[in-house]
Amino acid sequence: MVGFILFLLLMIPVRQAIALYQAPHPQAILTLGGESLGEREAFTAKFAHWYPSLEIWVSSGVVPKEARKIFRDAGISDKVLHLDYQALDTVTNFTTLIPDFKQHRIQHLYLITSDYHMPRAKAIATLILGSQGIAFTPLSVPSNYTKESFLTILRDIARSLLWIFTGRTGASLKPAIK
Repeated sequence: MVGFILFLLLMIPVRQAIALYQAPHPQAILTLGGESLGEREAFTAKFAHWYPSLEIWVSSGVVPKEARKIFRDAGISDKVLHLDYQALDTVTNFTTLIPDFKQHRIQHLYLITSDYHMPRAKAIATLILGSQGIAFTPLSVPSNYTKESFLTILRDIARSLLWIFTGRTGASLKPAIK
């Protein structure tokens, strides 16, 4: 059993390498919401000007009216913007959007979040996206916050592994394990 689990986990870097080979350039943008000021959305809107053909997913960011205004003011069409509010936390930012990425055949995306949040987002993305054959290129939004704790990162690595093996994220347990 342990050998089988190790085999599955070792397949993640292989699946990411295949995704990068098949899609060497990102095919979409994923922005993780979470800040009430819309800084990540504003960064994404500016960045998207360099890649106007890429569709943009914002997961649980600022309220829809505010998010749409940020992107419209930056000249980004609603046609490429996908606002998703299913996620409850960083792990579910990824797990709730896997079906959308699969449907759009996305194998490589830009991952945008704040610099203090990026280590945790990268750990989760490596497991969740990697297990699904999706590679990512991280882009950090500068902030004045201190990096998140190693225990928070470990907790979400465990939750990501739980999702890989059971399809559940443990989101309902999150308050108990903070």
